[in-house]
Amino acid sequence: MKRDFPSAAGVSSVVPDGLEALYDNWHFSPAVVAGDTLYLSGIIGADENLAVSDNPETQFVQVFETMAHTLHSAGTDFSRVLEITSYHVDIHAHFAVFSAVKDRYLPEPWCAWTAIGITELLLPAALVEVKAIARVG
Repeated sequence: MKRDFPSAAGVSSVVPDGLEALYDNWHFSPAVVAGDTLYLSGIIGADENLAVSDNPETQFVQVFETMAHTLHSAGTDFSRVLEITSYHVDIHAHFAVFSAVKDRYLPEPWCAWTAIGITELLLPAALVEVKAIARVG
């Protein structure tokens, strides 16, 4: 069950089951809704205990499973995703695998996508972080 925290500005935080620690301990919302738009915070391939697999495909699947859970908690799904931005450690080494996993989840017509190569993420073993914008309602 999601927790909704509406603000005076008309923005609501979306905190799906299992992601409460992000809100409570790290002080950010996994997603926020403003009007008919959902903004998902960056998602890495970690489980609820912040453990990250050393297998790239497993990490990438975890990213999109967490994204699916967050989208569902906000009442939407991958067909309503407008844009993703992905940040990749060692982008060339894992890009083909990431793209294949992404295509299993995001349907045509393809959303807008920006992929950016970076040197590191907050969790040292993480290979990718993905944020997204989707429609709700």
